[in-house]
Amino acid sequence: MKKSLIFSGSGGQGVVSAGMMTAKAAVEGGKFATFLPEYGPQQRGGSAKCTVVIDDTAVVSPLAKKCDVLVCMNEQSFSKFNDRLKEGGVLLLNSNRVTSKVERSDAEVIALPVDDIALKIGNPKAANIVIIGALIGATNIITEDEFLDSLKKKFASKAPAIMEMNAAALKKGIEFGKKFA
Repeated sequence: MKKSLIFSGSGGQGVVSAGMMTAKAAVEGGKFATFLPEYGPQQRGGSAKCTVVIDDTAVVSPLAKKCDVLVCMNEQSFSKFNDRLKEGGVLLLNSNRVTSKVERSDAEVIALPVDDIALKIGNPKAANIVIIGALIGATNIITEDEFLDSLKKKFASKAPAIMEMNAAALKKGIEFGKKFA
């Protein structure tokens, strides 16, 4: 089951972290994965993108001409990478920042207001966790438990409230994503 994913947005939206956490969760869950980040020189506001390939066997190349899943956290990334999604793929959009009308009928389009959801939870930085939750709920590329285990390791040194907010963000995203499964 080889799946290629592109996470895209701007620096500061947690795009690279989302890809890294997804790849790490896949590996910790017994799969093979590669992670290839690409970003501009700016830390915040510049373009950010990463490609993740997950497979049951060794991944030969971290590159994918077309992806099975495209995550777009803002308008610029949607405009830039929309044509990289395969027919029959899954397009996950942050509807708070992607305002263009999606004219693809050959893909499953999942648009959710990840910024609003993260704000309601109390952590605007958790928008990337919300969209990963939607990814998990809609595709099962990785499991909720695999991702939660990875999150716990990543935030082990932080206050328990941080982990609780991230877990809540993940659950909200999963609930939304399951509507499309």
